[in-house]
Amino acid sequence: MTDKQTLRKQLRADRKRHVAALPAVTRALLLRIPPAPLAALVPENAVIGLYRATPHEAPAGTYAKYYIERGHRIALPRFAADNAPMEFATHCDPFGETDLESGPFGLNQPGSEALVLVPDVVFVPLVGFTDSGQRLGQGGGHYDRWLAEHPGTTAIGLAWDCQLVDTLPTEEHDIPLSAIVTPTRLYGPFT
Repeated sequence: MTDKQTLRKQLRADRKRHVAALPAVTRALLLRIPPAPLAALVPENAVIGLYRATPHEAPAGTYAKYYIERGHRIALPRFAADNAPMEFATHCDPFGETDLESGPFGLNQPGSEALVLVPDVVFVPLVGFTDSGQRLGQGGGHYDRWLAEHPGTTAIGLAWDCQLVDTLPTEEHDIPLSAIVTPTRLYGPFT
């Protein structure tokens, strides 16, 4: 089995090629609304944790709009510094993103005045996944540490279909996902 660092490099390259091959119009139409069976994992009035996607990650912005229009509170990851733990903070403007500011890692995040929230459901980015709910993240361990500290949280991956792999090297601290959504399929829910 390939080590995580080598696998990340390979999967990132595959993901980049996949996204580059998608016409912009097609990308804009994918992952617009959650699949209906996912509703069973998202309780009414749940706080929804999402992420602001990098150019090659599966987009999460339309999910933020979808859930806020249905009365859910939305939270995005926030870091006080590069070495600070990840927290989630209120994101109240997924349409204009006027409540975001530049943060560590070159990502926009809720401002320092935004209220810290603990999501009930977290949609997580990933580099690779298996059809049984294992996830290979970016390598910083931020989501695994946050999920370990919040064991009641439902974690759902968002991915491109090309990110599916047969197996992943896993370690004791790796937190499996409850489900994974791609443009063509819902994997799970896993128990």
